[in-house]
Amino acid sequence: MSISEPFIRRPIGTSLLMLGVLVFGIGAYNLLPVAALPKVDFPTIAVQVTYPGASPDTMASAVATPLEQQFAALPGLAEMTSMSGIGATAITLQFDLERNIDGAAQDVQKIGGAQVSDAISLALLVNQQRKFHTKFLGKLASVSSVVLRYT
Repeated sequence: MSISEPFIRRPIGTSLLMLGVLVFGIGAYNLLPVAALPKVDFPTIAVQVTYPGASPDTMASAVATPLEQQFAALPGLAEMTSMSGIGATAITLQFDLERNIDGAAQDVQKIGGAQVSDAISLALLVNQQRKFHTKFLGKLASVSSVVLRYT
């Protein structure tokens, strides 16, 4: 006697059993606690560079492009966006979930400190636990005071 023999001899019972398993599966599936959009904190670093009096074209070509080229080589970088305006550039770096935010901030700090001249001010904002706080301010020849805010 094989395992399939009773199911072959009783097709109505087999059909009812399969219908019961299907109804049970649909009911159990609806009870699964799955969120459509889970709450995930992506490691994000915002780099803000100011150069008073510079045009948006100058900020994009002389400041944002070299920084973007250097940041593109960072390990674990998932997404990079930048925006340049009059006297300011903002670059947002989003890393993979596995990337340590402190290590990423140190890498960005090294690149930013090496690329920015003395006439430009640079601020590095790190998103950790849904709160932005200022992590690093460097090359601040044009700024008279430095304020580090931890929230």
